[in-house]
This record gives sequence, C-alpha cells and structure tokens, in this order.
Amino acid sequence: MDAFVIHGGRRLRGRLRINGSKNAALPMMAAALMTDEPVIMRDVPDLADIRNMAKLLRSLGTVVEETGDQQRKMQVTDPTQSLAHYDIVRTMRASICVLGPALAKRGQVKVSMPGGCSIGDRPVDLHLRGLQELGAKIHLDEGYIVAQAPSSGRLKGAKIFLGGPFGSTVLGTDNVMCAAALAEGTTVIESAACEPEVVAVANMLNAMGAKVHGAGTPRITIEGVPSMHGAEVTVIPDRIEAGTYILAGAITNGDVVIDNCPIDALGAAIDRLIQVGIEIEVLDETDPMRATIRVASARRLQPIQVTTQPHPGFPTDLQAQIMALLCLCDGNSIITEKIYPDRFLHVAELLRMGANLTRTGSSVLITGVRELIGAPVMASDLRASAGLVLAGLAARGTTTVNRVYHLDRGYEKMELSLRQLGADIERVDQDAV
Repeated sequence: MDAFVIHGGRRLRGRLRINGSKNAALPMMAAALMTDEPVIMRDVPDLADIRNMAKLLRSLGTVVEETGDQQRKMQVTDPTQSLAHYDIVRTMRASICVLGPALAKRGQVKVSMPGGCSIGDRPVDLHLRGLQELGAKIHLDEGYIVAQAPSSGRLKGAKIFLGGPFGSTVLGTDNVMCAAALAEGTTVIESAACEPEVVAVANMLNAMGAKVHGAGTPRITIEGVPSMHGAEVTVIPDRIEAGTYILAGAITNGDVVIDNCPIDALGAAIDRLIQVGIEIEVLDETDPMRATIRVASARRLQPIQVTTQPHPGFPTDLQAQIMALLCLCDGNSIITEKIYPDRFLHVAELLRMGANLTRTGSSVLITGVRELIGAPVMASDLRASAGLVLAGLAARGTTTVNRVYHLDRGYEKMELSLRQLGADIERVDQDAV
C-alpha cells in the first residue's frame, strides 16, 4: 500500500494542465451502453475509478480500448450481459450509473448495491424511484438491484421529482435522464441536479441522437427516441481537480498558472477564495470552461464562512481542501456541510498537525494557527486525502499521508503534478515508512 511523504514549506511555482473530469467521464462511459455503435471519448483521465468502470463495462459485454493518450473507444458486442457484479461495483459508488443506460437499452439489468468512500449515507432510493416512475419494475435480491422494463419492452415518459433531503442527486439525475432518452414519450425531471457533469452527460446523449433540453437547470425535459448512435466526445475539465490545485498554490503562498481550468463551473469556490485573499487572475477565457488562470496568495489570509451546497453552490468535494487553507487564516472561520453532514473524517487528522478545530454537528469552527506541523496522517476518503496533502505541503517538517489509494481514484499521478510545481513529495511503500 502506498503513502506520500511530503517535506513541507516550499512555495509552489510553475504551470500545469487540468485533466478531464472523473465525475463526468464515469457516467459518460456508462452511456456508451445505450448504442451498439462505437463511442469515442477524449481527455479521459487515467484513474483507478476509470479503470474500474472499464472493467465493469467489459463485464457488461462492451469492448473498451485505449486508442490514444487519454482516449477510449467503447462498443457493445454482447448486449445479453446484464449483471454488474459485486466484486467490481463495490469499488466505487459511481458504478450505479450503469443502471439507467442498461435498463433502457436492454430491458433488464442486475446491479450490485454500490460501494465507495466512507463519507456518510448516500442512498440510491431516488435513482430507483425515478426509474419506477418510468415504468420499471424494481426489487432487491441478495444485495443486488434487479430492474426490468415493462412488458412492452420500453420505459414510458413521466414527470419525475428528484429532490431529496440533502438536495438533488447527480448520479440519480444521470440515471433517469439516460433511461428517459430511450423511453416512449416525454419525461420531465424536476429538481434535477444542475452540476456541469450532468450537462456533460446530456451533451453526450444529444451527440448520440437523444433529445435532452434544459440540462444545467432544475428542470430537464427529455423527448424519448427509439434508438441512439455512436459519437465522438471530449470530457470536460475536472473542476474539483482544478479547485484542489488552486488551493495548493494558495496554501503554499505560491505562484501557479493553471491551463484547461473550468472557471465557469467554479464560481462559488472562486468567490470564497477571493474573500480569503487569494489572487486569481484570468489570463485567457476564450472558453470559460477551458480557461488559463494565475493563482497567487496574499500574505495575510482572512477568515470566512463556507457552506457546501448543490451546484452552483460551494462543492462538498472541495470542503476538506479549503479547510486545510482556513487552518492558516488569521481568525475564526466556519465550514457547514449541507450535503454530507458526516464528511469530517479529516478533522481528526488535521488536529494531529496542529490545527485548531471544533466540530459541532454539521459545522466546524476553525481557529487559525501560525503554522501546521508535519505528522503521520491517515487518508479516509478521496477528498479528505487531498486536504491532508495540501496541509502537508504547507506544514513545517515531514508529513506522511497513508492509504493514498484513495487519491488514485480521483487524481492522476498527483505527486508528479505537485512535483512539477516544485513540491517535495514522494510516493513510497507504506510498509517501508
């Protein structure tokens, strides 16, 4: 098992490019199940989750080939395979996004209940309810979701509400949107997720012949079509990776230029960072989803309040990273987690590094300290791991972040990207540390 050893205190300087979005690429890959023709995707990041999705698609009768640098070609060759095995699905929660595409195209599918990060309850009941509204018959069988289309063979368009106790559901919206694309009639999704990754999936469906309107708003309308064809698409840049490297530059008082940066999808995060005192200069925004920016930091960082919300609010996937930064602000900051109220496993690890944090329910009071101190810490989930790496970059001394396999699920060779900017970071065998 690997670990990162970080010798902190170096200012990051240099330039890097943001990779394609993991959270867009995974449901886009699943959407390839909706046609028998080839689907080509460009700018697909090389991540553990992407490799697991490719493995899952292969088990569902799809040939997945790497046809170039960060390019995948997918084509269904055996549509009779409709079992998503537990051994694959348990590795990542996003596996659930094969449910809608496979059900709509094949009429039946059996998907294991998913696994993934331990960041609190993320039930799939909204996914199932939405598919049931389209006419699917669904039951659970020994840990598997078993879904069947009506006896006619096609799902039926419907008006569906997808709001939940913590807001809309991104993968639930993807699943229902994909299923509705091949349904008979018109479907309207109310309280749809507005995330840019949902827009990316909708754009791919339209490129394949679907008729999806309103993606990126709380109401999505889908006119069902009888069949879909192949397409060539490019994955949008990863806004969470971009936010993480922006914060890496900020927490080290660095000077970093970031290419392929989706600033159009980072409005809330950039607003909070500017209030902290981070300088973000836009060098090129010909395409605001693929901009070039420069990140620098003021000497004195101001405390702020942050509340995570569904897009376009502050993303929960940047909560741990901004917490690391706020540990060094001059005063008291507050973070309130509205999406996953228990997503604070990194708090105990930051305390080991000298942070002054007090958790009360779904909020954390952060009292800034003069410095963080390197220590051995344990990664608990993907984004918490990134927050601990950022803390290590700024800390005095050596920080060892154990169990970085979490990071490999969402960041492509993070240590190489950070080393490119001047960080003193090394991947080692955890047992040798």
